Amino acid sequence: MRQGRHIHAVTEVSFDLAAGECLALVGESGCGKSVLAAALLGLLPGNAQVRGAALLPQGPDLLSADETTMAKAVRGRQVGLVPQSPAAHLTPVRTVRAQLEETVRELTGVRRAEARTAALEAAERAAFPADHLDRHPHQLSGGLAQRAATALALVGDAPLLIADEPTTGLDRDLVEHTVDELRRHAEDGRGLLMITHDLAAAERIADRVAVMYAGRVVEIASAADFFGPPGPRHPYARGLLNALPEREFTPIPGNPPELGALPDGCAFAPRCTRVAKACRTDTPALVEGTACHFPLERTAPAGAGAGATAGMTGPRVGGGGPR
Repeated sequence: MRQGRHIHAVTEVSFDLAAGECLALVGESGCGKSVLAAALLGLLPGNAQVRGAALLPQGPDLLSADETTMAKAVRGRQVGLVPQSPAAHLTPVRTVRAQLEETVRELTGVRRAEARTAALEAAERAAFPADHLDRHPHQLSGGLAQRAATALALVGDAPLLIADEPTTGLDRDLVEHTVDELRRHAEDGRGLLMITHDLAAAERIADRVAVMYAGRVVEIASAADFFGPPGPRHPYARGLLNALPEREFTPIPGNPPELGALPDGCAFAPRCTRVAKACRTDTPALVEGTACHFPLERTAPAGAGAGATAGMTGPRVGGGGPR
C-alpha cells in the first residue's frame, strides 16, 4: 500500500471442501471473505501478494496459475462465481439474453440455436423473468442484476461454485429460491463456497460454517452444531448468532479492527467479555475448529452418540493463505 505499508487481508486460512458440500463463510464486512474469493479466482489487484496453495481434484493450483490458464481453463469451467457486485460484472452495452447465450456457447459448445433454449433454462433456474432478458444491465434493479449474475454463474455447472453474497437485494421468497437452487447445484456433486452475511440463508443451505474475523478463520463447525444446541465455541461466532432478532438481539460491543492496525494477540480481544492476559499477547491457533484461548464449552445434545470423522476429497485451500 502507500508508504510501503503491508495489509494482511487474509491470513493462514485453511479448509477443505468436498464434492456435494456447501461451506458457508460468514463474518462482518471487511474481514477478508471477498478477498479470499478473489484470490481463488486470480482476481486480486496487481499490488496483492499471495502465498499458499488452493488445489482442485483436477486442475492447477489456483494461487499460482497464470492468467491465461485461469481465463481459458478455470473461470466458469472449473470454478464459477456469483459476484458480490453483479452490476459491475455485467457488460453494460449488451442485454442479459445476449450475455447468457454467449456464456452458454463458450462454456458448453452448443450451437447458436440451442444456446437460446439453454439461456432460457439458466434464467429460469435463477428466477430471472423471461420478459426482462432483452434489457440492459442499467435497466435492472439490484435484485434482478443479482439474479442475472446467478444465472450466468450456473451455466457452466462448474465443479466449484463461489457465491459471494448471492442473496443481496432479494426478498425472502427469492432468497429461499436462490439458496435452494444453489443447494441443488451442490447436491449434484459439486462444491459450493457461499459467502454471506445472511445467517438464515446459511442455516438453510450449509453443511459446515466457517467464521472469519480480521482476516482469519476463527471457527469451523458443522452447521448442525453451529446453529443447533451445542452452538459456536468462539465468543465472536456466538455473538453473531446472539445478535439476530430471533435470538437475543444483543449486538457485539465495539467495532472490528482495521486490518492495517491489528492489535497484538487475538484481534477480537478488545471486544471480548472473556478476555484475559494471554488474549492480548498471543494469537490463538485454530485447534479443533476454534481459534480461541478460552473457548466456550460445548455440551453434546441429549441422546447424542459417538461421533465419526470422515475424510474429504475435494477442493483444498491451505498453506500460508492469501495475504
